[in-house]
Amino acid sequence: MLPKLIVILGPTASGKTDLALKIANEFNGEIISADSRQVYKKIGVGSAKPAGNWKTIDGKKRYLVEGVPHYAVDLVDPGQTFTVAEFQKLAFESIEDIKRRGKVPLLVGGTGLYIWSVVDNLKFPAGEPMKKLRDSFETKTLEELVVLLDKVDPDAVSYIDKKNKRRVIRALEVAISSGQSSSSLRVRQEPLFDCLQIGIRWPLDELYARIDTRIEEQWQAGWQDEVEKLIRQKYSFDLPSLSGIGYREVEKYLNGEMTLPEMFLILKRETHRYAKRQMTWFKRDSRISWIEKNDVSAARDLVGKFFNDLPLTPP
Repeated sequence: MLPKLIVILGPTASGKTDLALKIANEFNGEIISADSRQVYKKIGVGSAKPAGNWKTIDGKKRYLVEGVPHYAVDLVDPGQTFTVAEFQKLAFESIEDIKRRGKVPLLVGGTGLYIWSVVDNLKFPAGEPMKKLRDSFETKTLEELVVLLDKVDPDAVSYIDKKNKRRVIRALEVAISSGQSSSSLRVRQEPLFDCLQIGIRWPLDELYARIDTRIEEQWQAGWQDEVEKLIRQKYSFDLPSLSGIGYREVEKYLNGEMTLPEMFLILKRETHRYAKRQMTWFKRDSRISWIEKNDVSAARDLVGKFFNDLPLTPP
């Protein structure tokens, strides 16, 4: 039998962290974060990274949140690149470490590709980015790059985040260097784990309200100060770590390119759209067991059945 792995997923602001901590505490679990931004240091408030502290346990430094060890969190300098393949390797190592100590691994987050890199043991295209080709792409607008990608790899356009310039450029690099679509090179291998995927689902209007509230709370928690520190430390807001929704908008506000109300309007609108794209991505996977509105009791029931090898849904 394959070792068991619990996965908790859902769109941004759906309550994944709170649910995961409750399940981890009840089932002796430890958490691997599947969030492409929380892996970076110095990016805390804007990424909604759970507040924690580093502590040495059994000779190893671990990031603890309410006493629960977290992995793939607060590790990488924002100036460095961290790929999905690197995440997959780190996740596999973390799961092995957790299980060796008799604990239950939980993979928790909203970055779909990170999650399925582990669930489906994905094999990724080989090859390093080509500097000259990448430099030429960087001079083009995002719209121009999407048009070019549609010509060389139309299949990629159907699933890639077309608002993420870094991912569009990477898909172009793979397609041009290999002559094949990036999706054809990213293949499922034999699974390494028996996975229970629990998805958190909210009505859109309620999810959007949660997103709006969280953005306002992040601002009150010091998001502006966080961005000002990054500016003083000369980090470019074109870096992969800072290219997502939020940090550029705050930078533009600080530079006087938009007012505070305009910044909040754009932040909320774009995060709504991102959450909707996340749900579209997750709905493709029929293996996910959905719970409504962060229902802890329903999640607990699913986990109990999973460990007792019972059917997750009535026959």
